[in-house]
Order: sequence, then structure tokens, then C-alpha cells
Amino acid sequence: MDIKAIVSEREAERYALHSRHLNEQMVRMLKTIGYDVGFRRGEGPYLYDREDRQYLDLLSGFGVFALGRNHAGVRDALKAVLDSDLPNLVQMDVSVLAGVLAERLLRHVPYLDNAFFSNSGAEAVEAAIKFARGATGRPGIVYAEHAFHGLTYGALSLNGDANFRTGFEPMLPDCVAVPFDDLAALEQVLAARTMAAFIVEPIQGKGVNLPSDGYLAAAAALCRKYGTLFVADEIQTGLGRTGRFLAIEHWGVEPDMVLLAKALSGGHVPVGAVLLRKWIFDKIFNRMDRAVVHGSTFSKNDLAMAAGLATLEALEAEDCIGNAARQGERLLAFFQGMVGRYEFVKEVRGKGLMIGIEFGRPQSMKLKAAWSMIEAVNVGLFCQLITLPLFKEHRILSQVSGHASHTIKLLPALVISDADCDWIERGFEAAVADSHRVPGAAWSLGKALAGHAMKATAGA
Repeated sequence: MDIKAIVSEREAERYALHSRHLNEQMVRMLKTIGYDVGFRRGEGPYLYDREDRQYLDLLSGFGVFALGRNHAGVRDALKAVLDSDLPNLVQMDVSVLAGVLAERLLRHVPYLDNAFFSNSGAEAVEAAIKFARGATGRPGIVYAEHAFHGLTYGALSLNGDANFRTGFEPMLPDCVAVPFDDLAALEQVLAARTMAAFIVEPIQGKGVNLPSDGYLAAAAALCRKYGTLFVADEIQTGLGRTGRFLAIEHWGVEPDMVLLAKALSGGHVPVGAVLLRKWIFDKIFNRMDRAVVHGSTFSKNDLAMAAGLATLEALEAEDCIGNAARQGERLLAFFQGMVGRYEFVKEVRGKGLMIGIEFGRPQSMKLKAAWSMIEAVNVGLFCQLITLPLFKEHRILSQVSGHASHTIKLLPALVISDADCDWIERGFEAAVADSHRVPGAAWSLGKALAGHAMKATAGA
């Protein structure tokens, strides 16, 4: 089979195939907003469309491509696995590569003892729910409002966005939401001593919401007080994204479990991991007849384990975490400098290369009227007046941080250069400045988007 030939021969049918056999609404959305450029290749932090025009990718596959696309070291590791004729997934044996990857991950989190591998971040969340309930004998799971932990049923039961939950209820019982960064609300729920775990993102992906400085440490202390496990969901924030190996290191907290995925894949083979304390692990796998009480057929496959090992190697060898801290500090300073200069820019949040730029209602009457007009059609629509010009005019791929959000989230590859930061700063400066010109090109675009939104609503 010639994969290159298939891609080349069927390229013209890219969107037709998806409309016919996959997700037609996704194709309609891409065409409506002009994102149907047909990306054909990727290299590092860059994408190239059918005309071979270069784009800077600030989505990175929602954080998957921390090393950029098609990293040579990861590719070489995967080729080596394929060329080695390894037995792979014998099931009645154990994998050398899985053992080594577990060992190397736990070096970065020395207060934890064991690793459990899964196929994705959502599977890691599912495992954490089971491990917490099994280890504590309690049914309850606490999560934070506005959280995103995945879309499988257990993970969806901890999802704070009603847009994802609607139509799929009822969720798992005994899952309780509390406001993020609210210790009193958390303690009120924990005090009943029925909660197995508090599962929390150190920095919430939907909105890039940061906790106050003492929140996570105090939350961990409350969990210890009431016998609840403290679980850090680092699926997006982990592996260097925030300028530390784990985001929770910024606050000096040692969770009972850490969940990883996304970047661990190297952008090639999905892999998730749960790192946890030995006593929790031993409560689950406590007898020989329970050695397979939880698992997943493909979870420790050699390609995934090799991708994880190569990713850890590259993060260290290329100082990706240090680069994330340095470039993140520069970009945060630039965006924070927009606050006060531009009425629409309300707040800038983030750590390392996880940055949120929040837009909001302006003060001047002319801009306030324009804002109200477009937001009345669809909450969060204003951000498209920034992301679409960034894409069309500056070839920067970005997007809002969630449904009906006013925050644009940046998750560039951890390997971006000074020149890439120049590119980002030029593009955002121009796009944000244009949004303040009413009437102007940005608002003409806004009216067109509003028309599409109203037609879609009428059609529904």
C-alpha cells in the first residue's frame, strides 16, 4: 500500500469524504469561516497548506505537538520499533519499554511510585476515577466548575461545560461540582467524608483560569484532612507546557495522582499515564487474580511507549521546558501590555506557553454598541474578529478556549523561536488594532459571521 499515493490521489476529495462518511458539520464550519485551506504537511511549529504557504500553529493539536510536528527523534524511535520485530502486546508477558517509560516518568515525580498506562487522557481520567473509588471505598468525585477532563462517560461526568453534557445525561452518580478556587465550597463537600477524590486541573484549559497562589496547597491539605485523594489532571498542562515539568510544581504541591497524555505521544501515537502512590495502586491490584482488574488492550503497545520515551528525551536534550518558560514570559509581557492600550483586551493569564487573552465589553459608546451587536447574535462571536484575520491575513492558527468563550488560548509548540514570537506579536497587534476600527474590515467580517450564525440557528 502506497500511503503517499492515496493521500495525493484523494486530496481533492478531502472534504467530500468527511461530509459523506464522517462529520459533515465540521466541514461546514471550516468552509464557513475559511479554514478549508487543506493543510498538507507539518514541520515543527509550522503547517503548510495546499499552496505550500506557511502558517504558525498556536493550537498544537490542543497541546499534543509540544515538540512540534514530525519531530525527527520521535520518528526515528518509532521506525526503530517497527524494524526490531518486537513481540508487542503478548498480554501474558510484560513490556520492557513500558517499564523503562514508567521509570523515567517517575523520576520527574519522585513522590509517586507507580504508573498505569492508557490510550488517551480521557482513559487516564477514567482510570483515576476507578482507582480513587477502589482505594478509598467511597463513591464521590469532586471536580471544579468549568473543568474539562474528557468526553467519555466518566470523564464527561466531571466536565463543567453544559454544552458537552447536554443530550447525554444522566451522568455518573456522586460526581459533585464546586467553584474553582473556592476553598470553602470544597471543604463543605469534603466534610461529608464520602468523596474519593478531588480531580482538578492546576490551570483550567477552558479559559486558562489560574488559581490564587494558596489554593492548590490548601485544597491538597483539605483532601488529606478528610481522607480524599488529590488528583492533578496535567493532561494539557504537563510535560513542560507551563515552564515546569508539571504545572502544579509552580505551587509546590504533591498530588496523590498525576494524569498525563497529549504531549507524551510525541504527536504520533496516543498514550496516557496515571502516576500514583503505591498504596493506591496496591489497593487495586492486590491479588494475583486481580492482576488484570483494570487495563486496556493497546495501552502499553511498543510504539506508544517508544513515543513517550523519545518525547522525554527531546524535552530534556532540547531544553524545551526552559524555552517554554522564556518565550512564555516574553509573550505574557507583550499581551499584558495590550491591557489598557486596547479597550477590548480585558485580561491576560497564563504560565509558560499556555496563555489566555480575554476580551470584553469596552467603555466607549461606539465600540460598546458594536460589541453588543455581535455578541447578541452569538456569545463569544467577537473573538472570531481576532482569530479569523489572524488566520487569513497573518497565517496564524488560533482559536477560542471553549464554547461561548471570550478568551483566545495559545498553546504553541514548546520549540518556538524568537522569530516566531515576533510573528505572533505582529499578527496580534494588527488584528486587535483592526478590531477597534468601527466601521472597518473586522466589523464587516463580524456582520458576515453574524449572518451565518443566524442562518444556522434558523436552520436548526
